[in-house]
Amino acid sequence: MGSTSPSPPQPPRFDVRRIAVVGAGPSGLAVARYLLAQGAFPKVDVFEQQAEVGGVWNYCAVPRPRGELPVPQTTAFPGWLEQPVFVDGEDGDGEGRGKPLFPSPMYDELNTNIPHTIMKYSDCEFREGCEIFPRREDVLEYLVRYAKDVRHAIKFSTQVTDIALREKNAQKPWEERDQWDVSTTNLVTREKNKEVYDAVVVASGHYSTPYIPDGIEDIKAFHKAHPNVISHSKLYRNAESYKGKKVVVVGTGASGLDIAAQIRRVSQTPLIVSAREGATEEALEHFGAGKFVQVGQIKRFLVEERGIEFYPLENEDEDGDRKPTKTDTTEKPTIIEKDVDVVLFCTGYLFTFPFLTTLADPTLVTDGRRVFGLAKHFLHINHPTLAFPGLPIKVIPFPLTEAQGSVLARLWSNTLPLPPRSALEEMEREDGDRTNPGKYHVFPKGGDGQYINELHDWVMRDGGGVTGGKEPPYWDGELLWQRGIYIEAKMQFEKTGKSAKTLAELGFVYEPKGAGSVDDVAS
Repeated sequence: MGSTSPSPPQPPRFDVRRIAVVGAGPSGLAVARYLLAQGAFPKVDVFEQQAEVGGVWNYCAVPRPRGELPVPQTTAFPGWLEQPVFVDGEDGDGEGRGKPLFPSPMYDELNTNIPHTIMKYSDCEFREGCEIFPRREDVLEYLVRYAKDVRHAIKFSTQVTDIALREKNAQKPWEERDQWDVSTTNLVTREKNKEVYDAVVVASGHYSTPYIPDGIEDIKAFHKAHPNVISHSKLYRNAESYKGKKVVVVGTGASGLDIAAQIRRVSQTPLIVSAREGATEEALEHFGAGKFVQVGQIKRFLVEERGIEFYPLENEDEDGDRKPTKTDTTEKPTIIEKDVDVVLFCTGYLFTFPFLTTLADPTLVTDGRRVFGLAKHFLHINHPTLAFPGLPIKVIPFPLTEAQGSVLARLWSNTLPLPPRSALEEMEREDGDRTNPGKYHVFPKGGDGQYINELHDWVMRDGGGVTGGKEPPYWDGELLWQRGIYIEAKMQFEKTGKSAKTLAELGFVYEPKGAGSVDDVAS
């Protein structure tokens, strides 16, 4: 009888009973709801360092002092856990301090950039009569209401200080069942605790560590000489402190333009907007004629003049690649501005996990621009009982994290088979092939709709269908259409006084024969 080749090793079946979720923001809440709805896990603990749910939407009127902001800030390994600020009120620590808060980037006058009809979770509506682009207060109220079914599982004012893979698992990934030591500190009682979990969901968000580039000549010397000039949008609350000042806003993302539009009402004119490429004509309607000037990236800081030298603007294509032009061979003159009062960097954030530093092969983060070793942007390949929902950028985050939560609930309950390791590795490679370096988690236009529907189809096809667990969202033609027009709709919302309650009031009416696929949205 001839010999036969051994069957390839099968992906391990999970034995997950105890799950830790780090964070009760939008991602953590969505995943926790799917895990609890699965009914397969005896213990699901959600650790939230704030005193309330909401994550980035949990507004704090007082930002951190500007003096605490490192300039530049490019390290994804700050070496310390973020410390809370304490405000007066109930639930204090018994020593005269109020409840612990962690100031987020949320500012006073803020409406969402996306309509609530597409922003919402699949099973929870925004309040009746809400503006179509909700105010930050409405979003927080919505999240508090959405959290009611998981609130019993949340440990508030509890900071995760360390997550470590148990020693028996560290040497043989995929051969031993993972277990994790999760260490926490109660920020009110200061009680420390350590518990063992079979799976961990890291939903701590990515708006904690501001990014301020260090490749700009003399930025350190400038900051040392003028320590109160450079700031970051995370510290912005309102325009009052910018009144009458000469201001430079660095960055033309959605928040950068929104903040610039608020500041230019009270600052010296023109307000200066610095970026590699100019903002679109539609976006510039935020500002008003004669109220601003666009310049290129910062070339260097001028210490003695309290000034800045700027490059001219570059032309780029939609993927961020520089377009060759007839003038590329000609040296364009730089622009110099002196006596600058404020430089506000609206340049985004770094992925940082200060409580998760022992994972290697691959290193989880290097420069903070992406998270390594993940399939489909959230499932750790070497240790598939570790997940990072909510990492993608330029997406509609609430339904996207619902889809991820559905996958995790069915995987860890053995309702959805885990793909072979080779398939997970191929997923990571394919995701990398579709992006530019440094933009791994930045989705292209329409990419979130495709992603949501792919995860839905995977779960429903291979994970037990409607009886296998809570069904994830699926974007039909109308939702895909909304995804394609929401930027234009937001501009119209701004121009008409920020009071519209529906897209139809803004002149946007869905016609079923319109965009019905992801390809239509991305075109």
